Amino acid sequence: MRILLTGANGYIGKRLIPLLVEQKHEVLCMVRDPRRFDLAATLKEKVQVVKGDLLIPELLTQLPTDIDAAYYLVHSMGGSGQNFAELEMRAAKNFVAYLDTTSAQQVVYLSGIANVENLSKHLSSRYHVETILNSANAKLTVLRAAIIIGSGSASFEILRDLVEKLPLMITPKWLRSRCQPIAIRDVMYYLTQVLGNTACYGKGFEIGGPDVLTYKEMILRFARLRGLKRYLISVPVLTPRISSYWLYFVTSTSFSLAKSLVDSLRNDVVVIDHSIENILPHQCISYDEAIRLAYSKIEQNMVISSWKDALVSGTMHLNYMDFVQIPEFGVLTDKQRLKFERPVHEVMQNIWEIGGERGWYKTDFLWRIRGLLDKMAGGVGLRRGRRSATELKAGDTIDFWRVLVADEQQKRLLLYAEMKLPGEAWLQFKICEEADGNYLEQLAAYRPNGILGRLYWYAVLPFHFIIFGGMIRNIIEFRK
Repeated sequence: MRILLTGANGYIGKRLIPLLVEQKHEVLCMVRDPRRFDLAATLKEKVQVVKGDLLIPELLTQLPTDIDAAYYLVHSMGGSGQNFAELEMRAAKNFVAYLDTTSAQQVVYLSGIANVENLSKHLSSRYHVETILNSANAKLTVLRAAIIIGSGSASFEILRDLVEKLPLMITPKWLRSRCQPIAIRDVMYYLTQVLGNTACYGKGFEIGGPDVLTYKEMILRFARLRGLKRYLISVPVLTPRISSYWLYFVTSTSFSLAKSLVDSLRNDVVVIDHSIENILPHQCISYDEAIRLAYSKIEQNMVISSWKDALVSGTMHLNYMDFVQIPEFGVLTDKQRLKFERPVHEVMQNIWEIGGERGWYKTDFLWRIRGLLDKMAGGVGLRRGRRSATELKAGDTIDFWRVLVADEQQKRLLLYAEMKLPGEAWLQFKICEEADGNYLEQLAAYRPNGILGRLYWYAVLPFHFIIFGGMIRNIIEFRK
């Protein structure tokens, strides 16, 4: 089958591509910016990349029309704007208008379980998107899931943050709500098996794992699996907004995503309709096994995708690959250059492992303070960490930086700041092999926005003298 995949750069989309290729489907990956589309070379050779933006109808008219089916994997769970629901509905309407010009027989949509009347804004928006998609000529198949557990998923990473960083938690009462988590591999099973299955046309299904747990039970079981003792004290005084701030400050999530989660988690999300079992009998793995498998992938550095692949900072409205070249003019810089004698590949390895658990090689406490200040200002902070401890590719996050270039051939790593700043900032590491030896070049560049931007640069300049000189030396000298 010839399949159009929207959301190809997202957490679900990236995991779906190799499965569809393995099943011999012809896959067209629709992305807003092809420069961000980074997959293994073996996969890139087997898929076609098409440019499209669901909010720009003119771009959709240029998409192929000879397709058999489409996946709609687009949503704005982390959207910070007040009009996210309007944007989602507009995107869905534009997609339907395009889909009706094609030969597609089916569209598959991944949504959330919504079996109560008092829906959160995000679940309500997903329901409205489902209604719009159902108006297309192509038959709609909807899979509705609760939280998804897998390496790199938002739910898993938030649980991990809570369990690994907080021995004692003062928790809101919504932790008593019940949930039916499902493993990412089971979600992938259903997404691939409903494709082209006429028994699934025009139908919606709820999917979930075998365990129905409260969120409190999920945290405590997660802790037990990690060999940790954790204590939870529930209090009724934490309002939804306070709960959102609590989740925001103690986990790697953005505030907008935290608010969306709190709004959604106040309701039970449990499978009521089991009709999919009659069409696709399948034994889903347990919550405990899903956690074990997620950690296995992390330990093997085999995390295929992460929820952090999506932009979650204040620069969400920008195509960050537009910043792949550091401006020549109007920037303030701190440039360090140091000759080294040790093997190039060892220094390269240190560069490629910067951030996350490894840290920043110098005065990590200052980086943590900067991350906390960023959180307080509504930014992403340092808690996003890294997708992999050793591997980097364009689009990855490293704490409050975004990877623009990770070129091992050119020995160059370029990061773009997603922290709250009165300007734009880059951090570049490059190894220069010259006639008289090898040099590590470290460049911090900042393009200020007005007077406030310049004041910021000069206010932090004393810290640059402390941080950057020591950082370049430690990158060269660090040994495991």
